[in-house]
Amino acid sequence: LGCKAVSRDINFSSKHKMEKFRVEQKVLLNDQVIEEWTFVFGFVIPNSTNTWSSAIEAAPDGEMLPTEVLSGNTVIETTFYDGNQFVCSNRVRLYYV
Repeated sequence: LGCKAVSRDINFSSKHKMEKFRVEQKVLLNDQVIEEWTFVFGFVIPNSTNTWSSAIEAAPDGEMLPTEVLSGNTVIETTFYDGNQFVCSNRVRLYYV
């Protein structure tokens, strides 16, 4: 957790055109939402492969939660939509080693 920022790439392919593709991401600690973001990609060309890059800056020194609190208790839930239509979602539990 000594990094000042985290970079992330999401690679995805779509057979179908999507008009309003977006991602909603929640960070849960002990089943309580502590952070929430919405990323709007917009139009997706049918039969295309795309990459979506983003960087997230860390909280200032002294405001970060300790790894002992986060490890095993943090879940990242990512949900994909086209407009209001659900596409898919996934949940990842984080462990710091």
